[in-house]
Amino acid sequence: MENEFKQNCHRSPLSQRTQPMGIPGLEKSDQPVTITIDGKAVTVESGTTILDAAKQTGIRIPTLCYHEDLCVAGVCRICVVEVEGQRTLQTACCYPVTEPISIRTHTAKVRRARRHILDLMLSKHYGECYACFRNNNCELQALAKEYGIDEFRFGHPEKPRFEIDRSSHSVIRDMDKCILCRRCVRTCIDLQEVGVLEVDKRSDRSKVITFGDKPLGDVVCINCGQCINRCPTGALRANDPSAEVWAAIENPRKHVIIQTAPSPRAGIGECFGLAPGHPLTFEMNTALRECGFDKVFDTNFSADLTIIEEGTELLLRLHNALVTKEHAVLPQFTSCSPGWVKYLEHFYPQFIPNLSSAKSPQQMFGAVIKTYYAELNGLDPKDIVTVALMPCSAKKFECNRPEMCDSGFKDIDYGLTTRELAQMISETGIDLPAMEKSDFDDPFGTATGSGIIFGATGGVMEAALRCIIEVVCGIKVEDLFEHADIIPVRGFEGIRFMELPITQTGPVPDLLKNHFDSWRWLEGVTLKVAVAHGTANAHRVMEDIKAGGRCAECHFIEFMACPGGCLGGGGQPIPTSPSIRAARAKAIYSEDAAYEVRKSHENPAIVKLYTEFFTDGPCSPLSHKLLHTGYTPRGKYIV
Repeated sequence: MENEFKQNCHRSPLSQRTQPMGIPGLEKSDQPVTITIDGKAVTVESGTTILDAAKQTGIRIPTLCYHEDLCVAGVCRICVVEVEGQRTLQTACCYPVTEPISIRTHTAKVRRARRHILDLMLSKHYGECYACFRNNNCELQALAKEYGIDEFRFGHPEKPRFEIDRSSHSVIRDMDKCILCRRCVRTCIDLQEVGVLEVDKRSDRSKVITFGDKPLGDVVCINCGQCINRCPTGALRANDPSAEVWAAIENPRKHVIIQTAPSPRAGIGECFGLAPGHPLTFEMNTALRECGFDKVFDTNFSADLTIIEEGTELLLRLHNALVTKEHAVLPQFTSCSPGWVKYLEHFYPQFIPNLSSAKSPQQMFGAVIKTYYAELNGLDPKDIVTVALMPCSAKKFECNRPEMCDSGFKDIDYGLTTRELAQMISETGIDLPAMEKSDFDDPFGTATGSGIIFGATGGVMEAALRCIIEVVCGIKVEDLFEHADIIPVRGFEGIRFMELPITQTGPVPDLLKNHFDSWRWLEGVTLKVAVAHGTANAHRVMEDIKAGGRCAECHFIEFMACPGGCLGGGGQPIPTSPSIRAARAKAIYSEDAAYEVRKSHENPAIVKLYTEFFTDGPCSPLSHKLLHTGYTPRGKYIV
C-alpha cells in the first residue's frame, strides 16, 4: 500500500485562511519549547499553536471557526487569550509557540472580550433557538449559555434579512443564522475542492454566497452536505422530508417500507447520548416498526446486488479489452456515491463513460421493491412508498434524478438522513438504546458482511475483491487474506493502491455462464485497483489519470465523496471529527466480522432473486433496465 499523492494542499483563498502569524523576534526552532498555560507547564514542538498546546494540558479554550478537519482561519476571535508581553489579546488557534511564553486563558479581560464577541454575533443572528433544528446541538447557543448571555446588549434582529434558500433537494441555507465563521467555505473549497461558497464583501456587509449569489440548486454543488456537518449553527441543514414520510405512514392505503444503510446504524446512537462507534442495528429495526413502517429491509442486501452487477460489468470490460480487443473504457469507476457522481458530471464530464452503469444500492433496492417485491406480494407499485435511511444528503438528490424510475415509478420516494430519523424516533417517545433487538424482514433481511463494509472507504473495493478472488480464482479469500480482511484497501489515507496477480482461475459459476465460458483469459493478469475518499482526493486521482499516471493504469477505482466514506456522510450526527469517523468505522468492521456469510455471491437472497426474477443473470436486459442507468454531463457553467 502506497500513498504518493500530496495531501492537505489548501486551495482556500487567503481571504478565508490565516497562516500562523509571525511574531517579530520569534523564530521557529527544531527544539521543543516549554510554555506555561494557566500556571501549568507543558512542553510542545516549536510551531504548535496555543490551542493545541492547551488541549495537551486538558485546558479548554472555546472555538467557533476552528475545526479539526479544516485549515486555520482565525476569524471568529472567540479563542482569544492573554500572552505575557503582548499588548493585545491573541487568537489561540493560529498563534504558534516558538519560545517560552506565559499564557492566561480565562482572565477578566479575556472573558469580557469573548462575551462582547458573542453579543456582536447575536446582534445579527435572527431566529428562535427552540424553532431551530440545531437546538441543544448548536455551538453558538452553548457558548451563549457558558458566558451567561442573558440579554441582547447590542440589539437583536426582529425580522429576517435574507430569504431561505430551498432550491436544492439536499441542502437548505438560512443566512440569518450564519455567523461568518467560514467553516462552510473552507469545507467546500479546501476539504472537498468543489468551491461553491465564498464570502462576498467585507466588515458588516460580509455574506457567504454562491457564484453570482445564485440559488444553491443552480450552481455546481455536489450535495455532499459536508458543509452542514461543520456548520456550528443552523445556517445549513438537510432538506427534511419527514413530514411527507409521516403522512405516508398514516395513510392506510400506502405500504411504507424503509431500507437502512450500515453507516446510520453505526452512528445513530450518538443522537441518543451514546459514544461514537456503538451500533444500534437491531434496536433500530424494532423502533422503526414502532414508528409505523410496514417493512424494515437491509440495504446491505442491495449492496450485495450491486457487487454482483458492478463486478460483472468490470469483468465484461476486461474481456473486451483483453480478448475481443473492442473499445473498453477503463478504469471503471464506482457509482454508488451520488456526491462523487455529481462531482464527475460537473468537473470531469468527459469521464462519464468510465462510471459503472450500476445504480447505487439505494436505487437498486427501490427498483426491486416496485417490481419483484410488488409482484411477490400482490401489491400495486403506486401504493408502495419506499424510504431510504442513508448517511448522505446527496442521496436526496439521487432519488429525485429523472433517470431513477425505470419501473415506471420513482425507485426511492424519500431519503432520510441519520439525524432526521433520530428526530422521528424521538417524536414517538422511543428510547432507542433501550429497545429490544429484532431482525430485518424477509425477503430482503439476508445480507452479508460485504454489504456492511460499504459504509467505510475501501468497503466497496474489499467486497468486490472478495467476490472476484473466489468467483474467478476459484480459491477462498481466507487463503490470501486472514479472516477475509483485505487490509490494503482499508484505512483513512487519502488514496490507496493494491495489485492482485491472478495466477490461477476456477470454473465459471452458473450465474455468469451467459457471459463467459472460461476465465483462462485472465490468467497472468495483475488486477490493479485504487481507493479514494473525499472529492479533494478524487480530484488528484482524476488529474493523475489525465496525465497518464499510475491511476490511469488501474482497472477499477472506488470513489467516495465524503471523508472516511459513507460513515462521514453529510447526514450523519453532528459533530464529526477524525476520531469520531474512526470509531464508526470500527463499529462497521466489527459487524462485518460477526457475520457468518461475508461474501456477496454467497447471499442466499441474492441467489434467489436471480433464480426467480433476473433469470438471465447480471448485466442481462432486465437487470440493465432496472438496475443500471446513465448520467448527465453538466460541466461547470449554466447556459
